[in-house]
Amino acid sequence: MKKIIAVLPGDGVGPEVTQQAVAVLKAIAQNFGHTFIFKQGLIGAVAIAKTGNPYPDETHKLCLTSDAILFGAIGDPKFDNDPTAKVRPEQGLLKMRKALGLFANVRPIFTFENLLSSSPLKEEIIKGTDFIVIRELIGGIYFGKRGRNKTKTAAFDTSEYSRKEIERVTRYAFELAQKRGKKLTVVDKANVLETSRLWRETVQNMEKDFSEVTVNYMFVDNASMQIIKRPSEFDVIVTENMFGDILTDEASVITGSLGMLPSASVGEKTAIYEPIHGSYPKAAGQNKANPIGSILSAAMMLEYSFGLQKEKDAIYSAVEKTLNKGFGTKDLNLKTVLGTKELGKKITDLI
Repeated sequence: MKKIIAVLPGDGVGPEVTQQAVAVLKAIAQNFGHTFIFKQGLIGAVAIAKTGNPYPDETHKLCLTSDAILFGAIGDPKFDNDPTAKVRPEQGLLKMRKALGLFANVRPIFTFENLLSSSPLKEEIIKGTDFIVIRELIGGIYFGKRGRNKTKTAAFDTSEYSRKEIERVTRYAFELAQKRGKKLTVVDKANVLETSRLWRETVQNMEKDFSEVTVNYMFVDNASMQIIKRPSEFDVIVTENMFGDILTDEASVITGSLGMLPSASVGEKTAIYEPIHGSYPKAAGQNKANPIGSILSAAMMLEYSFGLQKEKDAIYSAVEKTLNKGFGTKDLNLKTVLGTKELGKKITDLI
């Protein structure tokens, strides 16, 4: 198999963790007889510095002509601390999602046996956790109208959804649930929000087309509690943009480290694969960021975009064996602390 992979390392620790994911993909290509061609592009603060644009046209063209996209992270404190900045790295990410039609963010939440003690939650609660959150990615409050009044003393952000947008992402969640445990949890705030009432109505109308899937509706405040109290009872969760953003970061504590979890953003034209952690600028260039989230994102790419299940399994097996031997970055609290490069090499060597 021959595939072109766009590599967008981005900011902070993005380049460091992405480098390890690329090394793992190269090892997979060599061992399984594939050809992966890697082409780099700019995004985020580094793109602003070089072009003035957080998502340059050249990067967009690269994404459109690639078979999949491996993404690092974006963000820089100098923009966070300047409320007057007109151009921000995050604008590049939102623009990319919208331009590529990436309507569904797929975040698996799972545990590795050797990391159960690393979670702040009790082992008996999190053991066996294996669910996926499908977050609508290009609608809602993040893309709605926003502004301030003339005196800048009041502000507004608008959340808006159409039935078509809801059907599109929910159909993806239903189809995924059919392949898994046939359970779908819809998270909303239908007792307060009109957009949530539209979500609930739309999903209820879709239930007849997926009769083998059991659907449960849950308010977001209750869902935030139940994900911590009984995570192993969930299978597939679907929700709107902001709720999904918050709930997936909350759920990341189940694994013991934000650096462990991968994600995919799928859509009409292509798919992006990225670790769920941010740019972690304080650790940039220090060789201490956890590369596993990025490495497992590469594994998701092999499965979701290329249909290479054995190759994906090989990566997960190598990661698990590495963890079982006690190797990990500082955040994992294992017996042998390694740097980003060294941990990546352990995993690559096992492949």
